[in-house]
Amino acid sequence: MTDHPRIPLAGVIGSPIAHSRSPRLHAYWLRKYGLAGHYVPMDVAQADLAEVLRALPKAGFVGCNVTIPHKETVLQLADVVTDRASLIGAANTLIFRKDGKIHADNTDGYGFIANLRQNAPDWKPASGPAAVFGAGGAARAIVASLLEVGVPEIRVTNRTRPRAEGLRAEFGAKVVVCDWVQAGNMLDDAVTVVNTSSLGMVGKPEFLVPLDGLMASAVVTDLVYTPLRTKFLETAAAMGCTTVDGLGMLLHQAAPGFERWFGKRPEVDQATRDAVLG
Repeated sequence: MTDHPRIPLAGVIGSPIAHSRSPRLHAYWLRKYGLAGHYVPMDVAQADLAEVLRALPKAGFVGCNVTIPHKETVLQLADVVTDRASLIGAANTLIFRKDGKIHADNTDGYGFIANLRQNAPDWKPASGPAAVFGAGGAARAIVASLLEVGVPEIRVTNRTRPRAEGLRAEFGAKVVVCDWVQAGNMLDDAVTVVNTSSLGMVGKPEFLVPLDGLMASAVVTDLVYTPLRTKFLETAAAMGCTTVDGLGMLLHQAAPGFERWFGKRPEVDQATRDAVLG
């Protein structure tokens, strides 16, 4: 044993993980605030996840982020699960407590709302319906957060309708399911429009739903951030909409975990974006 304090470690677990921008983000914050600590990417297979999670605290880890394909699985491995992680059915932030317990939370919804508040300050979510494309894990966090800020109706569409029906069953009557072939119709009078699907991402099919029904006063956001300006956002901007890219959600969802692990609430500003974009 030595008198030197243990340097806190954190990281992100997923598979694959080499593409993650989270290590660059946390390294920037650690440098900016002059904090001791390291944040590392960890490619972990599903079969090894439980064993790895139990071993990390012994190696000096105070917590970690979790991404695809482990966000649902970690709920079964955690000792303590927050209400919002339980509601969403997934966790993205783990805290390894001093009593040995794993605490699981989901900050995706927080990051989504914080990104819109910062980059569309005139956004009034309670003033009208929201239209949400996609019904996967990210959509669950988005629907939960939109309901929390008072959106009166959330129209959801997905290429496979049963997944969208699952969101309605989970979140109730304020969720209205629309068929994918008529997805453009759900844009009428929608004040918030969100793409939670992978359509438009580099290497994925394009987003081809017609956006003619968009109101110029709508706030339109895409969770995809590679590319930063998707064709979905470009089309909306050309129609006069306020558009918000998905990078801000990544930055804001990371802030609560960083604060818990390293003891400092980081600021999300232009310099942070520039650092992550390299």
